[in-house]
Amino acid sequence: MKSIEIKSSKREKIGKVDSKSLRKNGSVPCVLYGGKETIHFSATEISFKDLVYTGAAHTVTLDFGGKKTNAILQDIQFHPVSDRIIHADFYEIHEDKEITMDIPVVISGSAPGVLNDGGMLSRNKRKIRIKAIPSNLPDSIDIDISSMELGDKYTMADVQSDKFEILHPENTVVCQVRTSRASMIIEDPVVEEIEGEEGVEGEEGAEGAEGTEGTEGTEGTEGAAEGDKGGKDKGGKDKGGKDKDSGDSKE
Repeated sequence: MKSIEIKSSKREKIGKVDSKSLRKNGSVPCVLYGGKETIHFSATEISFKDLVYTGAAHTVTLDFGGKKTNAILQDIQFHPVSDRIIHADFYEIHEDKEITMDIPVVISGSAPGVLNDGGMLSRNKRKIRIKAIPSNLPDSIDIDISSMELGDKYTMADVQSDKFEILHPENTVVCQVRTSRASMIIEDPVVEEIEGEEGVEGEEGAEGAEGTEGTEGTEGTEGAAEGDKGGKDKGGKDKGGKDKDSGDSKE
């Protein structure tokens, strides 16, 4: 694994006032753990550029004026507003002792399930936590997806190695080619939709027929009403005629 060298200076004073003064001068208060003693030191903020603002994993060589110590970055704190580094913790490493680190996952190749079948590559884990001695720490965990078809996936069991121990369950998914909407067959829904439209037309036709029958019934009703009216008119004339005859007879 690649190591980044950081020029470091041991701090003579420890406290909030001294830490604030260091930050004003462009330095970062730091602490080194894991050795025979805890060391408080400072380093320039710009020296963290290649260590922090990158996706790669690195070890660190702390240079205390000629005396060098190998370590890893264990924790780092940023200002909530300015996003500047305000504190960093390092852990000293030894060649015969295992350490824990998060190693980035690097994917190479093109999955046929994505190119040919319209699938979608889903990356579930971008970093994998491993445990190993410093000499066996990899720069990255490489995965070739050139043979991944639709529905295929890589799990932690597929990236196991004799040089390090993976601190995740074996069934944890690292990446997979998932089915997307573009790869789904949509012929059946179209057929159903067409059949549904025909059914609607049939219903409209039935409604039209019922409407016609209703019209005919209306005409019959109107005819019956006219007949009743005509009968009443005739009855009125007959009655009037009888009334006239009765008047004549009285005279």
